[in-house]
Amino acid sequence: MELTKAVKERRSVRKYEAGKVPHEVIEEIIEAARYCPSWKNTQITGYILVESPELKNEIATGKYSFGFTYNRKALMNAPQIMILTYVKRLSGFEKDGSFSTPKGEFWEAFDVGAAAQTFCLLAHERGIGTVIQGYFDDAKLAELLELPENVGVGAVIPMGYIGEKNTAPKRRDVT
Repeated sequence: MELTKAVKERRSVRKYEAGKVPHEVIEEIIEAARYCPSWKNTQITGYILVESPELKNEIATGKYSFGFTYNRKALMNAPQIMILTYVKRLSGFEKDGSFSTPKGEFWEAFDVGAAAQTFCLLAHERGIGTVIQGYFDDAKLAELLELPENVGVGAVIPMGYIGEKNTAPKRRDVT
């Protein structure tokens, strides 16, 4: 698929077919996504695939989303959820722990965002729908996933084969 076409056609998908994406396909996507850029090539992003219905339902509860329920349906309907994690205090930091730029910890989110978009474009190329969700209590979710203290949750991405195609909303002119 041509990159420009993929960028223009990829939508946030919240309705999926019932079947799971095969692990081999997910591994192909992650293998390619690991080439996305990162600050000073720190490569801080990790991937955790959630398939257990019990764990998916637990993540979908308001307990992990500050009570924001809009994302719940996509989480419940998705056959799988990809959790993007990051290693804390590497991206945007010097070896002594000081910030390299005035943006501070912002670079962690920037790097995970680049990885998330790359992952979603590669999924789209394979007919897999995704929606990047960021409205969650990352500390509680990290605890649920039993992540080490130096690893944070950067994005939650429900995913599955596209059940219903979305049309692109009108785009604003660039100013």
